[in-house]
Amino acid sequence: MTKDLIPAHGDLPEPLDLTVPEEAREDFLAEAGRLKKIPVSDADLSTVYRFGDGALSPLTGPMDREVYDRVLEEEVIEYNGRLYAWTIPLAFPVTAELAKQLSPGEKVALVNSRGEIVATLELHDVFPWDKRKYLTRVYLTERFDHPGGDMVLKADGEKDYLIGGKIQVLPQPKHPRFGKYVLRPKEVRELIRQKGWERVVAFQTRNPLHRAHEYALVYGLETLLRQGYNAGACLNPLIGETKGDDVPADVRMRTYEALIEQRALGDGDSDPTLWGPRGESVPDRVILVGLDIKMFYAGPKEAVMHAIYRQNFGFTDIIIGRKHADAPYHDGTPIWGDFDAQEIFKRLRGDLKIKPLCVGFAAYYESVGRVDLMENHPNEKPVSISGKEIRAALREGRPVDPRIMRESTARILAEAMAQK
Repeated sequence: MTKDLIPAHGDLPEPLDLTVPEEAREDFLAEAGRLKKIPVSDADLSTVYRFGDGALSPLTGPMDREVYDRVLEEEVIEYNGRLYAWTIPLAFPVTAELAKQLSPGEKVALVNSRGEIVATLELHDVFPWDKRKYLTRVYLTERFDHPGGDMVLKADGEKDYLIGGKIQVLPQPKHPRFGKYVLRPKEVRELIRQKGWERVVAFQTRNPLHRAHEYALVYGLETLLRQGYNAGACLNPLIGETKGDDVPADVRMRTYEALIEQRALGDGDSDPTLWGPRGESVPDRVILVGLDIKMFYAGPKEAVMHAIYRQNFGFTDIIIGRKHADAPYHDGTPIWGDFDAQEIFKRLRGDLKIKPLCVGFAAYYESVGRVDLMENHPNEKPVSISGKEIRAALREGRPVDPRIMRESTARILAEAMAQK
């Protein structure tokens, strides 16, 4: 068997597996049924499942206070005596009323919004949630009028305590529409081994792709190929909890499928001198895998978390573009600089094996008849169209400029808007 390209985070030979085996399911549920029940929000449910399948290795469950605070203050976790990068602490929020009923050392059952048991947690810590400290350290601002502030102060407004401990998780039920794309880290590593690739770059997105988005993936893949690697890329959309105005995951997944199946990904924008001699095009070296975990909209800090998840899935590189994991204040002003998410990787205090593959702004240029990096065209005006204009065209059933967005993507989005 060929070796994995990269260890799991924490220098583990493979990601942790904290999932309940099928043969133990009945006994697990019988025991869990007798335990105190702790509700987990729909937003945090995917985090439960990612503890289970090892996407959050080397963590064995939500953090206790000491680990949580160290992440806020130093951006590291300690594992086997070594420091590893970790930038957003993870623990499950509970109400003060529930916190009073819990004691470290006891085992509890975690239940979803329908009251179904999804995991058990051996409690190690129950501690007050300093929301102000969390928000200022993670979002790097004293202001709270942003999506992260809404998640903590509104969605979790009544929850002022956090719980940490060791988790055991039932397997995640497969989504009927796109569950086939949601693979466990070990399954993705096996897929990469089967491909025989030497490097694999992951492309994170929570949006349908326009051609400038696509080009970031194409640029990343072509960079590795030019360096002489037998390389592949993974279109790796995040399909966990997102903002209400983001395009729903099932609609986005249809647009990604169409791009690959119709071989449109990179069409016209990839380098023919690189691909021609190979007798290939971009879709031949791209896999589609969905990652079910919530967005924090935390800019630079979340860019590092996106890299950690992908290292656990076996990817060697991750594309970090402008405004990665970005969301502005409610008045539209930016929280971070355009490239702060690239800069944070230069000052990590803990180990991280996956490499950021940094990409600048891209746009369509008439002079070359394709999308290219803006830095290559300093004195030239690109073809530009705002997101607002694209949404208006889609709502009204007008065609979107194909220099901006592929016809298949625009059609799927327009159909979804019409149904809505």
